[in-house]
Amino acid sequence: MGVVRAFIAIDLPNDVLENIEGVSRRLKTQLRQYPIKWVPTENIHLTLKFLGDVSESNLPLIEDMLAGEVSDHKPFEFGVGRLGAFPDMKRPRVIWVGVEAPEELLALQRGVESVMQRLGYPREQRPFQPHLTLARIARRATTNEVYAIGRILREISVSFLGSARVTEVHLYKSDLRPTGAVYTRLFTTTLNASAPPAVA
Repeated sequence: MGVVRAFIAIDLPNDVLENIEGVSRRLKTQLRQYPIKWVPTENIHLTLKFLGDVSESNLPLIEDMLAGEVSDHKPFEFGVGRLGAFPDMKRPRVIWVGVEAPEELLALQRGVESVMQRLGYPREQRPFQPHLTLARIARRATTNEVYAIGRILREISVSFLGSARVTEVHLYKSDLRPTGAVYTRLFTTTLNASAPPAVA
């Protein structure tokens, strides 16, 4: 049995992805002189849990636990919009579009985090901040370049880009290739319309 690099995520509808693509094109034009690695639009998703290296022999158990947890949650919607950066807009290293975080999304992520921890995948220490990664500033970028990128980002306004209805959660594997990451869906499980509402 081999090992795969895996993560759990929510996909976005095509209309939202098209609007994100428009934002990416605008940013690429304004930031074209800087060393930035852009995420292909087809790779943009909302990550609930990054698992890292997973033994293929563990995949059936992960799928069972994930399906059990997700079936406890009702379908819900979240909105997409607003430009941001990690660690902040003055010293950006990751450029992202924000996600509204309804309680249903937070409850789903907490549940996924909890069941994966029971399987031995460490809990993420940082608080969950839902976002859609557009780009990463290259490590070779100078301090002045990072500050310059931040100044440009702070002048760009990104409004509401649409909403996503969440009915499914997916387990993906990620193959890192010289041309970039290639994601392959391994498993899909469905939220349960008759589940009780999320509790804050």
